[in-house]
Amino acid sequence: MGKDIAEDYPEARQVFEEADEALGIDLKRLCFEGPEKELGLTINTQPAILAVSVAIWRVLQQAGIRPDFAAGHSLGEYSALVAAEALSFKDAIRLVRKRAQFMQMAMKEGSGAMAAVLGPSEEKIIDLIRSMHIEDRVFIANLNCPGQIVISGEKESVESFMAKAQDRGARCVLLGVSVPSHCPLMDPAGTLLEEQLRSVQINHPAIPVVTNVDAKIITEREEVLPSLVRQISTVLRWEESMLLLIKKDVELFVEVGPGRVLSNLLRRINRQSKTISAGDRAGLQQALTLLS
Repeated sequence: MGKDIAEDYPEARQVFEEADEALGIDLKRLCFEGPEKELGLTINTQPAILAVSVAIWRVLQQAGIRPDFAAGHSLGEYSALVAAEALSFKDAIRLVRKRAQFMQMAMKEGSGAMAAVLGPSEEKIIDLIRSMHIEDRVFIANLNCPGQIVISGEKESVESFMAKAQDRGARCVLLGVSVPSHCPLMDPAGTLLEEQLRSVQINHPAIPVVTNVDAKIITEREEVLPSLVRQISTVLRWEESMLLLIKKDVELFVEVGPGRVLSNLLRRINRQSKTISAGDRAGLQQALTLLS
């Protein structure tokens, strides 16, 4: 991922070189060549996605494009903070690798899971969790869009919930992740992450950033650290975040990073919103043509 963009734009290539230097690993090779199994390890996946996202952003930035707001889904909040100049890229990529390590340390490998629950409302999911008496093992993690909520927790309990929910007509999809993000089981990771965040320079965001945990706009550097610490173990409010930006009269959303997940979510939140997925050569060129 990101290979075609790095081939076309020197500012994008520079991002991967900065990432390799900051981490002391050949992240560029992993992104461009794999192997997929190694790239899929969370300690590699998180910095890789950040690097690709920032590489695309640097191309847009070089073209003179400046957004009115920035927002990022989960890990993407670090990309948003880099775009807003609240974090340097080198600090951010070191942080997200540490973040991944801390998350992996918080739970034994294979003992956690996440699943997308398609159909039921938040209230119905909470009611089912309570009826199963697994409130301390399964949690709502992501409020992504109407009809799509992600749960997170201990693997056996998540699988039991999926079976019950599917019996009641829901569709459940187990996600290919190794740690249960955005739930209290990650509190130990948040404590370690806070120590790391206190060691880096955090600036006032140059553009407003919408946070995951509160779905609110922040403009002060003092708001950045607590938001990132809470994010790792607190429900992610993506639908509310997008609705907030729509209320702020945002008409065009440009998704930077691999894939089209966020653009697809936004269509379910509000079909009238325009989106561009700039995660590959064609999408980036579309964004440059429209916005330059």
